[in-house]
Amino acid sequence: MHPHLTIHRHPMCAEIIEQFQKCHTDHPFGKFFGECTDLKLKLDKCFRQEKAVKRKANFEESKKLKERLRAYRKESSEMREEEISA
Repeated sequence: MHPHLTIHRHPMCAEIIEQFQKCHTDHPFGKFFGECTDLKLKLDKCFRQEKAVKRKANFEESKKLKERLRAYRKESSEMREEEISA
């Protein structure tokens, strides 16, 4: 199985999606007997690559967010300590 084949959600795989959909249109019965299998495998590989790119970007974004959170917590704790000692 694969995710919904919408080009706007998978811009990296747009060309392969179009080829795959065309294959299904051109071979309405052959698609059930492996006519489009090669394109399906290319599409699966493309989706894995796309997911890896997104995963890496999300990881980098989470590292930035964690760093901002640490700085905020440190600043908050310093402000509380100043209030207590004053």
